Amino acid sequence: MKTNFTIQGAPNSPVLVFSNSLGSEMGMWDELIPFLLPYFRVLRYNTRGHGGSEGVTPSHPLTKAATVIDGVAPSHPVNNPLGYTVDELGQDVIDLLDQLGIQKAFFCGLSMGGLIGQWLGIHHPQRIKKLVISNTGAKIGNDERWNERITTITTLGMAAIADETMERWFTEAFRKNNPERVTEMKTMFLRSQTDGYAGCCAAIRDADFRNELHRISVETLVITGNEDPVTNVEQAAFLAKNIPNARLKILPARHLSGTELPAAYAEVLIDFLTGENVYERGMHIRRSVLGDAHVDKSQTNINLFNTDFQQFITRYAWGEVWSRPGLNKHTRSLITLSMLIALNRKAELTMHLKAAFNNGVSVDEIKEVILQSALYCGLPAANEAMHTAEAVFKEMGIL
Repeated sequence: MKTNFTIQGAPNSPVLVFSNSLGSEMGMWDELIPFLLPYFRVLRYNTRGHGGSEGVTPSHPLTKAATVIDGVAPSHPVNNPLGYTVDELGQDVIDLLDQLGIQKAFFCGLSMGGLIGQWLGIHHPQRIKKLVISNTGAKIGNDERWNERITTITTLGMAAIADETMERWFTEAFRKNNPERVTEMKTMFLRSQTDGYAGCCAAIRDADFRNELHRISVETLVITGNEDPVTNVEQAAFLAKNIPNARLKILPARHLSGTELPAAYAEVLIDFLTGENVYERGMHIRRSVLGDAHVDKSQTNINLFNTDFQQFITRYAWGEVWSRPGLNKHTRSLITLSMLIALNRKAELTMHLKAAFNNGVSVDEIKEVILQSALYCGLPAANEAMHTAEAVFKEMGIL
């Protein structure tokens, strides 16, 4: 199946996968990404039938008898030919990870994406480092509600529910103060493929993990909004209570809490996925840039004399500066190399030449940095840097 995706960030950073809500595309996470790139390689994708991802027709129909209430079944018909299952939506994630050669990743899914996350936690825990399920439930809605929505959009189109969807997605204050962003999200919703949307409605309708949550062994964070009318705090608390190693975080938002509160949401993710203090965050980044082998060696050499200095490096250099979203890791590596050449710090230059490849810097880019330094730092400094770089490349098997 063709899945529309984008992946951003330094190649040695751990992967964080985002899975979207029903009727949305990967752009719902746009504001979060700058906060997260210092820590992660971010993989976003569009669910099948959404945003350019292929709407593969499964082997079963969408049609399902609605739940009988007081002996009377709702009269609205359901006859759209496309009907997905959460098993298929979850397997799409595994297939995408396999396609990209990613063995294990952090995962954050919101609403429908949260159902997909639960499925992954139950069926593929070995592929998930930590799990975030946001604004979701173990069971969302009922057959009548989803059958009615399928009938509405297949009969009248997406515009029939667009305005009420924006009200469910965002608080009144957000809609008032961010009209351009709300318009963008409404436009995104309106371009949803009707068949794909209806097919995913069926997947949500039929998903029920209430009796399987105990099987999720992965450390889990449950996030919800205190005004979420779709999946409320009670449903989030049920998830946190019944998943063995789970905690709950409530934000002042409605359903799309990550879009409404990107900075706060990103902070919650970073706290959970990397650590709640500057040292833990710094160690996370330090390992992604310098590599585990280098950091482990440094840690084994810690003694009473240098322990304060090592902690200072991790907190200040990696936890406070390299974690800033203003420059990406690739750019920081190039700047660092330039300054180390100017200062003639051979040991540090050697270390950061190796680290540069973890941040996606190429041999040609390093060559250009050295040539540029010859103009502004002097030929002797550039000459020394050239010899150091050649030695590092030979050691790494590049030359």
